[in-house]
Amino acid sequence: MKTLKWVAVLLVVVLLSAGAVSAQKGESKLRTVHGTVVNKDENPIVSALVFLKNTRTQAVQTRIADDAGRYRFSGLDPNVDYQIHAEHEDLTSSKRTLSSFDTRKEIDITLKVDKKKTDK
Repeated sequence: MKTLKWVAVLLVVVLLSAGAVSAQKGESKLRTVHGTVVNKDENPIVSALVFLKNTRTQAVQTRIADDAGRYRFSGLDPNVDYQIHAEHEDLTSSKRTLSSFDTRKEIDITLKVDKKKTDK
């Protein structure tokens, strides 16, 4: 009877360990996109707004570029395409696409804010 309890305890420990390992593997597949927002002269733009749109759900996340013009979005689903662009005052960058076919976990994108915004 004692042996049966030890086997049960060992089985529970093994199952919990397997669950923790699979959870870690799932987290490691998430993606991060980061980069710098720059003007036409390649100088960083402080406080530029960076927009990241999930093309499946249409949800939009925003970040404000830091004192060096840097931004970062993490925890992104690798099975979803995203669109990213930046804006500052009356200027915008081109929209860039992060494809679900791109298998990189860390993606670095420089966003050049050099086009006039158009009203829609």
